[in-house]
Amino acid sequence: MSRSLRSVSWSTRRRVGIGAFTVLAMTAAAWLAFGYFGVQGVFIDKHVNEATPFIGAASAAEPAAVAPTIRPDATTPTGSPTATTTTVTAHQTAAGAFVSRAHTTTGQAIVVMDATRTFLRIIDLATENGPDVRVYLSAGVDAHAAEGKLDDDFVSLGNLKGNIGSQNYEVPAGVDLTRYRTVVLWCKRFSVAFGTADLELSA
Repeated sequence: MSRSLRSVSWSTRRRVGIGAFTVLAMTAAAWLAFGYFGVQGVFIDKHVNEATPFIGAASAAEPAAVAPTIRPDATTPTGSPTATTTTVTAHQTAAGAFVSRAHTTTGQAIVVMDATRTFLRIIDLATENGPDVRVYLSAGVDAHAAEGKLDDDFVSLGNLKGNIGSQNYEVPAGVDLTRYRTVVLWCKRFSVAFGTADLELSA
């Protein structure tokens, strides 16, 4: 083989080798990314079990509870303060069931509030885990809206605390829940909704 042919052959093999190395490096990087975001974010469930945000609100279906308080002006014959009861003013104002979108999702979303604070409570959630999943209140759409609508006009309540279980998210003051009426579990990294729920206002 002539020197020129040997040079061409070596150059070709070198380019093929570099190309193969580049492909292998890219594949390894992709698998490492999947290992971090895929295995950690998809195959490992994160459980959360937060108590209801207000005293006595033990479940979505329960009415406002009665909680004991102390009346300083009331005393027993021995002079000790007596316990009386007062009704907690927290109440449920809206509720809806999750429907599946990109991943199978079940559970219930409710809105519970008192005189000063409002919470979105997600009850018995079961969905897939994933990277960077947020809890949105979306405006002007229903649970079956196109993906681009769900994240077009929204209020973010923060990162999803867990893909399994019950959890609370405080709704900022001034948010109009007659407008922002659809709960969206939104994967920001991949721009897809895991699950959605329409909030129906209580009568």
